[in-house]
Amino acid sequence: MRIPRTTAGPALAALLAATAGCADVEGLRSEGDLGTAHAPQTLWKEFRPAPPDPGQQSGSAAVVPGLPRVPGGDMAGVNALDVVRADITSATARDGGSGRLVDPRAVQRLALCTRAADGGPNCPVRPAVLHDLTGNGRKELITALDIDGRTSELRVYTVQADGRVARILNRHGVLEGVEVAAEHLAVREPTSNPAYVAVSDYVWDPRAATMNLSQLTLDQCHGAGDSGTGGTPCGP
Repeated sequence: MRIPRTTAGPALAALLAATAGCADVEGLRSEGDLGTAHAPQTLWKEFRPAPPDPGQQSGSAAVVPGLPRVPGGDMAGVNALDVVRADITSATARDGGSGRLVDPRAVQRLALCTRAADGGPNCPVRPAVLHDLTGNGRKELITALDIDGRTSELRVYTVQADGRVARILNRHGVLEGVEVAAEHLAVREPTSNPAYVAVSDYVWDPRAATMNLSQLTLDQCHGAGDSGTGGTPCGP
């Protein structure tokens, strides 16, 4: 898994501020008065968002109803399509199609899947990936449902101690890249600046029994036609 990189912008800015007005150094000259620093201004102080429902929290574990218990505690023998179907059906029933818990288009997209083991050629559920994210030697199931040509729902499932299947991560976004290593799962997504991608690193939290966001960084990247070094290729 690529280790996310961060730029040295803040440190460089501090260095430039400290050296402003001093004797010239090779390649570094005073810009004169850099202006007055202002305290940040808080906007819309009177507005506060309502707390999210448990199902809306990407790091919340949620037992998937309607599935048989899994002996052995390993997702290797579980059909990924059955799990996604049961999860989305349950979430849709709970949120009434409002989109709070699941994209309303997900049900329509799932209807393209056949009863074949892999869902058929038009099924938008990606092939399952099995990887031990909890560090207990048993594999979790990682998959994604492609909503349209750009957005997807990344979903991770595990088997709890009682044999029930539970969702331990649900992430809606533009999945430019997904990587796993040990108990880490990294999601790369584009930003408004084409020179950077956002990298969200999720790790297993044994106390919460979920995948929690541990680090959010920016990774410098380059386009397919950029021959420069330092950074990773960005999508179109």
